[in-house]
Amino acid sequence: MKNAYQDGRVLDLILTAAVKSGEVIVQNKIIAIAVTDGAVGDKIAAHVEGVFRLKKATAAVFAAGTPVNWDTDNKQAISAAGGTGDSNSVGYAVEAAANGTTEVLVRLTPGTAAIVA
Repeated sequence: MKNAYQDGRVLDLILTAAVKSGEVIVQNKIIAIAVTDGAVGDKIAAHVEGVFRLKKATAAVFAAGTPVNWDTDNKQAISAAGGTGDSNSVGYAVEAAANGTTEVLVRLTPGTAAIVA
């Protein structure tokens, strides 16, 4: 097909903030995981689909299949609705994650994120 540009599971994004490999990138409805480190203005590859182990708030509790929200300031997954500037519904928990744990497995769901105004 002549008009195909890329597969779409990994996108080339121009960074609006510096990131390290494995960190979450938030650009409106695009929620992605950086493949490499990058500085503001760099174009890097970022996964927008797949399952990733993300840092979570230690008090956050997730059951398998429940929505995962993203706390932009603290760079962590949260189970409660996000505050201003955070992103809700970035994906869903693949496995349960209990209070006191620091990570959650998240299946990113492209296009579902909503930034809290």
